[in-house]
Amino acid sequence: MTRSMISTELRVVGAAYLTPRMRRITFEGAGLRDFTSVAPDQQVKLFFAKGDQPLRVPPAPEDGDIARWYRDYLAVPDAERPWMRSYTVRRHLAERRQIEIDFVLHGADGGAGPASKWAAAAKPGDMTWMYGPASARPWGERRESWRLFVGDETALPAIGAFVESLAPGERALVYAEVADAAEEQRWRTAGDAEVCWVHRGGDPAGQGSALLEAVRRAELPAGDGQAWVAGEASLVRSVRRHLVNDRGMDRSAVAFTGYWRLHLTQDDDLTEEDAADRAEAMR
Repeated sequence: MTRSMISTELRVVGAAYLTPRMRRITFEGAGLRDFTSVAPDQQVKLFFAKGDQPLRVPPAPEDGDIARWYRDYLAVPDAERPWMRSYTVRRHLAERRQIEIDFVLHGADGGAGPASKWAAAAKPGDMTWMYGPASARPWGERRESWRLFVGDETALPAIGAFVESLAPGERALVYAEVADAAEEQRWRTAGDAEVCWVHRGGDPAGQGSALLEAVRRAELPAGDGQAWVAGEASLVRSVRRHLVNDRGMDRSAVAFTGYWRLHLTQDDDLTEEDAADRAEAMR
């Protein structure tokens, strides 16, 4: 994994709304000639300048020492240290040296979050910086008879990439929570994918139980399966517990990632539950 990690400047070359709350940004950059896709749920770190500060991002370590790279990043003075956020690479266009990333927007102007606010206003010529890619939570070499994907809108870029990567004969079930029908997406696949859209209606994101209840009611196929769960951390935790404790799925067959935390940002410290989840996911 470490040999495919690159650090490079990116330039916006295109932006389009997929839905009222999802905007796809297309980036290009000379450094993308070395970009190697590692998994459908591959993530990169994107960096956004604070105010008028220049983007100061440490170079990728030649020896692959990510821990040292992170220490170098933290050593940048706080006022100058750019915001860092994790995003899924929705599509890698190798022949064009481009990548596409889908951003969930929090309000008409992007809301208070630095990444969402930047994405809402992004236009061709705007610049950012990228470090990556890395797989979020790989299954390794496991191959089961079916796969289950569960997530909120923040998980849709990875779920869409997974569904589109299905080979003929491969089966997948998707349970995805969005605000309403206008936020639903369509994916093309050579496999057999059954998608159930769950609308949370008036419930704020991360505060309802509609997705968990839909998974509890789901009729899963016979035989051994794999699950991939991502989205708000407490929801991910609840779905994973249901699959393992109530459905009897092996822990190693359930890949999970808390993409975001209610009332907290990526800059806040890990809670005890977050730390426990991270330790479990790395086993």
